[in-house]
Amino acid sequence: MSDVARTPNASGAEAAVLRRLATRAMGLTGADIERIVREARLKARRGKRAMRYQDIEDGIRSNRPPVPIDLRWRFAIHEAGHAVVHHALDLGPIRGLNIDTGQGGYNLLGFHPSGNDTPEWHANMLAMLMAGRAAEALVLKRISGGSGGTDDSDLARATRMAFDIERTLGFGAEHPLLYRPHRSPGDVLDRNPELAARVHDRLETALNQATAILSERKSAFNGLIKALSDAQALDGAVVMRILDGDDRE
Repeated sequence: MSDVARTPNASGAEAAVLRRLATRAMGLTGADIERIVREARLKARRGKRAMRYQDIEDGIRSNRPPVPIDLRWRFAIHEAGHAVVHHALDLGPIRGLNIDTGQGGYNLLGFHPSGNDTPEWHANMLAMLMAGRAAEALVLKRISGGSGGTDDSDLARATRMAFDIERTLGFGAEHPLLYRPHRSPGDVLDRNPELAARVHDRLETALNQATAILSERKSAFNGLIKALSDAQALDGAVVMRILDGDDRE
């Protein structure tokens, strides 16, 4: 972006702003970004000045409807829950959180390349996936449908993973050496109540683990909720500062 106005200490300042923009843009398509940059450039030309990073950030924000404060608070709780459990279980880096979408939150969670083929890793992943639901139950004393409802939702991903643990990964409680994949786990679970009970037990255990972690790390959890609700988008560096400053209760 050669026509972006530059400031002193450009390298460090620009890197921080670019991280913020990348976090703010989570959930947008490449076509959305291209249009927003084009509109920001046009705005700058009309003002007879160089394009600023703020023009792009304003464009991203105006591309989305404002999020009502009650939804923003719930989205913040949900995504903060995922981040705290992800960090506590050392699953990998956190690159950003965003609730500035009007349709739910987004997170950029990285994963360590090693250790992801063990029963322990899958159990930790289940806890991370269930953490948004656990967070809502802890703070709001009720849950929303935000964890489920679609094939890429937290509950759908967790159910598929627990199903695979039982049927395809060799970690199941019954006939673990049999490889029994299925394109539609829901169809199998509907017909096999014993398998459904085992899968549900794994999800319940994961939910309880997530709840325990969030209760133990209440200081970081609450701090991240407030910061995310206020800013609506946090890059990974800010998230990690909050999580690493945790004082366990």
